[in-house]
Amino acid sequence: MKILVINSGSSSIKFQVLEMASEEVICKGLVERIGSKQSEVHYTAKNESHNNATPLGNHQESLHAITELLLDAKIGVLNTTDDIDIVAHRVVHGGSTFNQPTIIDESVLAEIEKLATLAPLHNPANALGIKVATAIFKNATQIAVFDTAFFHTLPEKAYLYAIPKKMATEHHIRVYGFHGTSHKYVSERAINYLKKPSSKIISIHLGNGCSMTAIQDGKSMDHSLGFGPTDGLIMGTRSGAIDLSVIFYLMDNLGLSSKEANQLLQKQSGLLGLTGASDLREVQNGAEKGNQDSKLALAMTAYRIQKYIGSYFAVLNGLDAIIFTAGIGENSSVLRQMVCDNLDAIGIQIDVQKNKQRNSGISEIQHVGSKVKILVIPTNEELEIAKQSFSFM
Repeated sequence: MKILVINSGSSSIKFQVLEMASEEVICKGLVERIGSKQSEVHYTAKNESHNNATPLGNHQESLHAITELLLDAKIGVLNTTDDIDIVAHRVVHGGSTFNQPTIIDESVLAEIEKLATLAPLHNPANALGIKVATAIFKNATQIAVFDTAFFHTLPEKAYLYAIPKKMATEHHIRVYGFHGTSHKYVSERAINYLKKPSSKIISIHLGNGCSMTAIQDGKSMDHSLGFGPTDGLIMGTRSGAIDLSVIFYLMDNLGLSSKEANQLLQKQSGLLGLTGASDLREVQNGAEKGNQDSKLALAMTAYRIQKYIGSYFAVLNGLDAIIFTAGIGENSSVLRQMVCDNLDAIGIQIDVQKNKQRNSGISEIQHVGSKVKILVIPTNEELEIAKQSFSFM
């Protein structure tokens, strides 16, 4: 059975074709910086890698570019689109409706689009991916795997807000959580690696979107994102946690509409608002060249992560390991170093050289005297999505 996994992020699409149940990766790729002049397509198949810089204005153009690669006479892996049995889609927000993989029909797609109000950077891209894939891969079963599903184990004290109770019971306003597929995958790998099913772990997912999860015995206990994917950590274009008084001030004193305030906090803030660049690689380059705004943005980002590590240490009443994952978490030794500095009071000590020289698999980068394991684990949301979709069928 061949499964095409489509993982649409806010500014990227990761994709893989896998043979199941062997979990063999037939091809994989990434379209990044969608919507900018610097967008790039990376594609690996038949032991060869191909990279192409090409402007791609939106997710629809990107999905058509991916399909052309899959069907290419020289480097493609499909004879026809009918070779794909399942197209498995990562969907960010499943609300209170979806807590397991779901076959997509018109009603499911409508609900995904309805939930776009809670995940405006992601669910529209996810829904568009479903529509385009349904048109291209006409005979494949379309399945949605929801990021929010991993967080159905959050206790009430963690997922409820201190607002009138009917807001939760009647209007389903609560913490839902995001990046659940990634947090589930890396935490399970960590548990197997540590050979410790009963464990206390903090998973730190750092990409264009960022989140952290406190995980005990494989179950999520707390999470930094909430009702929508804007709370918690500083992100590429999202502010992260902010005093709600700021929102009222933007509207009541500065004259912004609710839509404009939402746009500002979701698409014009975070690293972009602080430095003019939403990509951490550009921010790091700026910091290395002495740009003060970039230096401050890095310091603020690391500081916010440290605050959550401290709070989740308390929630879990101890800690066996922290995990760095996703594009920034896996590749930025600079940010990992900044995050782990001055955390020796809770047993976290990083080894500078190990941090710089980590391998491509699971890496331990803690100092020999560290009481807490510091792990870098490459996430593989696509494999996790394929496994869940295959098991569901």
